[in-house]
Amino acid sequence: MTDFVHLHVHSDYSLQDAAVSVTSLADRAEKLGMKHLALTDHGNMFGAMEFIAACEETLDEKGEHVKRKNPVKPIIGCEVYVAPGSRFEKKGAEGDNKYYHLVLLAASREGYFNLVKLCSFAYTEGFYHRPRVDDELLSVYHNGIIALSACVSGEIPRLIRAGKIDEAEAKARRYRDIFGDDNFYLEIQDHGIPAAWLKGALSQKDINDAVAGISLRTGIPLVATNDVHYLKQEDAVSHDILLCIGTGKQRSEERRKKYYGDQFYLKSGDEMAALFPEYPEALSNTLRIAERCSADIPRVRIEDLPQYLPEFKIPPGFAEPDAYLRHLVLKGLPERYPVEKAEGGSRWEEIQERAGYELDVIIKMNFTGYFLIVADFINWAKERDIPVGPGRGSGAGSIAAYSLKITDIDPLKYDLLFERFLNPERRSMPDFDVDFANEGRDDVIRYVTEKYGKERVGQIITFGTLGAKQVIKDVARTLSISIPESEMITRLIPNGQGVTLAKAFAGEPKLAELEEDSRYTELFTLARKLEGLNRHASLHAAGVVIGKSDLAQYVPLYRDPKTGSVATQYTMGYLEKCGLVKMDFLGLKTLDVIKHTEQLIRQRGGEYSDFSVQNIPESGTKESDAVFRMLGEGRSFEVFQFESEGMRNILKQAKPSSIKELIALNALYRPGPMDNIPQFIDSKWGRRAIEYPDPSLEEVLKETYGVIT
Repeated sequence: MTDFVHLHVHSDYSLQDAAVSVTSLADRAEKLGMKHLALTDHGNMFGAMEFIAACEETLDEKGEHVKRKNPVKPIIGCEVYVAPGSRFEKKGAEGDNKYYHLVLLAASREGYFNLVKLCSFAYTEGFYHRPRVDDELLSVYHNGIIALSACVSGEIPRLIRAGKIDEAEAKARRYRDIFGDDNFYLEIQDHGIPAAWLKGALSQKDINDAVAGISLRTGIPLVATNDVHYLKQEDAVSHDILLCIGTGKQRSEERRKKYYGDQFYLKSGDEMAALFPEYPEALSNTLRIAERCSADIPRVRIEDLPQYLPEFKIPPGFAEPDAYLRHLVLKGLPERYPVEKAEGGSRWEEIQERAGYELDVIIKMNFTGYFLIVADFINWAKERDIPVGPGRGSGAGSIAAYSLKITDIDPLKYDLLFERFLNPERRSMPDFDVDFANEGRDDVIRYVTEKYGKERVGQIITFGTLGAKQVIKDVARTLSISIPESEMITRLIPNGQGVTLAKAFAGEPKLAELEEDSRYTELFTLARKLEGLNRHASLHAAGVVIGKSDLAQYVPLYRDPKTGSVATQYTMGYLEKCGLVKMDFLGLKTLDVIKHTEQLIRQRGGEYSDFSVQNIPESGTKESDAVFRMLGEGRSFEVFQFESEGMRNILKQAKPSSIKELIALNALYRPGPMDNIPQFIDSKWGRRAIEYPDPSLEEVLKETYGVIT
């Protein structure tokens, strides 16, 4: 078996240009006995962190993450787009050439962060059709990077195709000067591309011969690569379909983006050796390069994350942030519990004791800064009449958060546990789910940006994928299958998260019948191969990160072409490992509706002039009785989490009469706990005796009629 390392590899993070996931690439490399593998997606580092994880772990048959028997060493890279002149120029300096390709590989920790900066500048400064860098940037951020001259779209191959051999050689020498001796390689590839396909006099093999000649004259070494865009040779068709999806074309159209042949797959070392028998050094250089590349990419431990939070400036008179946090919490307690404070006694002592306990945990776990930052921007919004949600998730269990007005739900009233939010025995970052009215959300983000600096605040990228319904629609369109036919098929696929074609087929026999129909056999075959691949990039609906220093010091940055907003190139799940803490700024239309409804009611004047939803009692009034009667009749359309047909049927049976019963039903209406709903309803109406698993649990379970929620 020939030792060979793939150094020019694309995944589905080269959006709609590669038909393979990073996990599949790592799986295949391990199966082929390869010890190293690079990832060099077009213009971005979107998949870098996922790729690192995939090289260490894979998914078993149950979908669980398991360690690989033979881990693959990841090499982080990028096939950058290089502007012919300056990255700031919004035109091609050489006719239609708006950019050239160049492969960059991180050889060290310094090289990784230089690659991060290059990919960030490409989006924030050099975007024109593609995210672009230029020679100026490469000259500044070249340390620790190994560069390869790229495919036929690289500048050197393009000059060769144009007959400008001297200029190609000069460019090769220029790149060697930029990256240093032994850090620039001339790339040769062989996908069998003829001259006619390249619209010139030279075939891909002719270009290789010219590149080899430059290598001989300059001493710049050769390296053999395969421009990987799919996993196996038989995947060429599905990749072609993906190109059609990305360009909005049908497969039958002649004039569209295509790749020649079926050779752009992850070949074995022996296959690569058979392609380049006359260039053995170019093959062995792949291993030399791989062994020089370090996998020492920084990863932050969860216990170290608090020190990466931005500094919160405390007012004069406080020695340190911990003292200021204690001051704010203890100051807010009497405002939240005025009656208990006035009456004193054991209830007030209990409140103070719990607040003290929570503060001790927060400070011990070094989350003081997080609480101060979140409390600051939430209260800034409230002071400017921007509606803020009362609190969702486990954060509502914190009396410290309630005192700071981060949440508006009394944890004592509803017996909520602080330990579900923060627990010294289970190290994890706190995470407040914060909702803002849509009309004020941007103002809050703008405030945070101005307070901490625009270079330190950004949104978070997310990726839309080819889900079960979407992939059927997209593939059907490329195969010229009519819209009514594709809609007929997609109607058989259930809605909801986690729905796959496999699950849809298991639950709908008619899909299997349609697959046997010769008109749709190819559709389902191709759809299965493309299902789950990344389709496009967008911004996370809520996530915002605030760095202690410029974000580009931690992660590569992305600029959304629609909004102009700057975001991280890494998705939410990988940011903590890079030293960034996600904060929620979710825009919620419901809060806008409530605000405008309040304003309309106040216009009535009289007893309604000071109307506020905050002052509406939960029970004991004719209005609250009318609300529960409405819900008991199943009239809960457009009521969040109570609008589904199944939940409306449950409401009709249970006829809830208190907010706590609504809470219990909402908690029970989940896969698994749903099985206990009949017991809850029957016990409420006396059709079944209330049973407790143990007598000591009666105090805890009596309000849910013995059902553990």
